[in-house]
Amino acid sequence: MRSIWNGAISFGLVSIPIKLVNATESRSVSFRQIHAADGGRIRYRKVCELDGEEVSQAEIGKAYEESDGTMIPITDEDLAALPLPTAKTIEIVAFVPAGEIDPLQMDAAYYLSASGVPAAKPYILLREALKRSDKVAVAKYALRGRERLGMLRVVDDVIAMHGLLWPDEIRAPEGIAPETPVQVRDAELDLADALMATLGEVDIGTLHDDYREAVEQMIAAKAEGGAAVAPPEPEAEGGGQVIDLMAALESSVRAAKEARGESGDVAEVTALAPRKSAPRTPKETGARKSTAKTAAKRTAAPARKSTSRTAGSGTSAGSAAKKSTAKSTAKSTAKSPAKKAAARTTAKKASSEKAAAKKAATPAKKAAPRKRSA
Repeated sequence: MRSIWNGAISFGLVSIPIKLVNATESRSVSFRQIHAADGGRIRYRKVCELDGEEVSQAEIGKAYEESDGTMIPITDEDLAALPLPTAKTIEIVAFVPAGEIDPLQMDAAYYLSASGVPAAKPYILLREALKRSDKVAVAKYALRGRERLGMLRVVDDVIAMHGLLWPDEIRAPEGIAPETPVQVRDAELDLADALMATLGEVDIGTLHDDYREAVEQMIAAKAEGGAAVAPPEPEAEGGGQVIDLMAALESSVRAAKEARGESGDVAEVTALAPRKSAPRTPKETGARKSTAKTAAKRTAAPARKSTSRTAGSGTSAGSAAKKSTAKSTAKSTAKSPAKKAAARTTAKKASSEKAAAKKAATPAKKAAPRKRSA
């Protein structure tokens, strides 16, 4: 593999000459831009804005543009003259546990190759020290015109370096997390744990880019004069339906088990249905309850009680006599044997008077003598 940078690893007073080699490569299918009408290639040309002439790569330099548009030319000599100790050195500044490196900082990856026979021993020394300490080295280095941060770790028998972003280049995740309060039940967490356990581990080496393979097959078919690949049928839209999370988790666990050749039975986790509360009747105040009870008692109470209460509350005797009958008056006043006897006499007298009044009200035609025929 071709090296892209030559320098040394500074390990205290130990210097290890190394070569930097790209550890990754892009396998994505690249396309060219063409004129759709005739298939002609579209090319980009570097043209000077002042004279309109095309400029070759050898004639292109660097410049810094200020806010007002002024260009300040910067040459390679200017950059080389800067007091940058890491210009040709990967300077190790600390050894830390790998867990302290935030994966968000990970950038490009490189292999560090020992440059020459004399570099083999210090190279292996650093590699074995990293293995035994179970730590990674944090280093600073310069590449492509600027200083960078890196992390050195052991991959098989090689020291690899991951470029790291500077801490101030990582954005804070403000306003990203859901703001709506959501409660996750234990039953849902149990099913999520079951799904994680069912999926298990995977050999990363067995994973591949399905989309890239489909693109390559499509290109091969078109190159042979075949038709383009038919687009997949669109899936039926869900219509914004609410997903039953418990059912989705159970189905996922069942499908994962079946894919692994295991039984698709899922231990049922019964979700408690929300309790239906009966419609609540507004509570009556104490005053309303007492009023209703009082009215019921007054209705059910004997006439003598209401009469006595009415009399006790200041109602006149004359109005009470008009509203009550002679019989109720006799009962309400009969408290002793003498009074009871007087009440009976009064009742008999009242009945006699009533009978006399009835006889007096009889029509005259009934009392008239019947006429005799001649």
